Amino acid sequence: MVLVLTFGVVLLVTVALSGLAARSVLSTALVFLVAGALVGPGFLGLIEVSPQGPLVSRLADLALFTVLFVDGGRLSVRELRAGWRLSGRALGLGMPLSLVLVAVAAHFLVGLSWITALLVGAILSPTDPVFASAIVGRDEVPLRLRRLLNIESGVNDGLALPFVLIFLASASGTETGLGEVAVELVLGVVLGITLPLVVTALFRLPVLGSEPKLQPLGPLALAIVLYGLCHYTHANAYLAAFSAGITLATVAPEPSQAFEHFGDLISELTKFAAVLVFGALLTPAFFTGTTPGEWAVALLSLLLVRPASVLVSLWRAGLPRRERYAAAWFGPKGFASVVYGLLAAQSGIVEAETVFELVALAIAVSIVAHSMSDVPVSRAFDVEPLAGLPDDDQPNRPATADVEAATDHHTEGDAQR
Repeated sequence: MVLVLTFGVVLLVTVALSGLAARSVLSTALVFLVAGALVGPGFLGLIEVSPQGPLVSRLADLALFTVLFVDGGRLSVRELRAGWRLSGRALGLGMPLSLVLVAVAAHFLVGLSWITALLVGAILSPTDPVFASAIVGRDEVPLRLRRLLNIESGVNDGLALPFVLIFLASASGTETGLGEVAVELVLGVVLGITLPLVVTALFRLPVLGSEPKLQPLGPLALAIVLYGLCHYTHANAYLAAFSAGITLATVAPEPSQAFEHFGDLISELTKFAAVLVFGALLTPAFFTGTTPGEWAVALLSLLLVRPASVLVSLWRAGLPRRERYAAAWFGPKGFASVVYGLLAAQSGIVEAETVFELVALAIAVSIVAHSMSDVPVSRAFDVEPLAGLPDDDQPNRPATADVEAATDHHTEGDAQR
């Protein structure tokens, strides 16, 4: 009950400060992170949590599932096709490059074995726009940039999972089970597509239909059923959640839109609860116990590896410079990395403690840096270009980028030209 009371008090404070947070660098996620650290065993000791405990892993798992389902509900198949040209670059080239570069840093700066270093790279390769919500949720940010970050973050969680499991199994000396991993991933996608199709078909029967007031509860019920099915069938719940949201937005746009605001609130609640509990793990002993090499890897993964990987993958993609730099910076580490880091912490491998320290450190720094910079960066896109002054990259943009910009109804100078 102490945890419940703490969550309620911090939530009340966050709501009271949310107006200020929307206008400044103050972050609501940061409020919960700091509150969790204060009530945790490192300071007040009101709650006791451990990386090996079920509370942290279950909350992170539920939060990631909820966020992916809600984010998927914003993307229909048509929007995915429109945004895949750019997000495909980030996923196909930027993500593997990020994985390898983080592994190289972890091997040489921390002294991890190559297999364990690759595990760290796989854990930190997914991104999460939850901690940069102003970027993907503000109309002044170009739609193609929002699509790029949203699609990339929704898909890369599932893409990273096979590598996490393979490297984790290799580090522990067990069988990798590639076939089993593939079945779980495919089954997750199948369940995520099939269940919304079946439910939508049933709701279209003449005798069935939802009252407008209760319509937002339909997608919520579907998500709950899907979550339970995934855990009973061992299907990949994260791919299932994202594909279910996309399928629902495609075949049933009206219920999906009715659920959007309600879903955002549920997503925020689960996110805040997970961040509060995660913050309780960040004790003074945790920070003082980390080595300079671990700090170097965490900072390099955010300040150098992610930006360089994305800039390379988006080279000659026809994006204006501002959008390229924004995409390169906003690769926050979130719930996927928390969940995968907890898998490593509970695996019993030799270097499990070091792996979790690296991952937790990178996530904590990312929450602070990205959630405090999303509002200023998003506001920069609301500045109209000066008349007569060309934007940096516009004259050389390929025709495909102009077509995509026109499709997205941008009001920026490049689309007008």
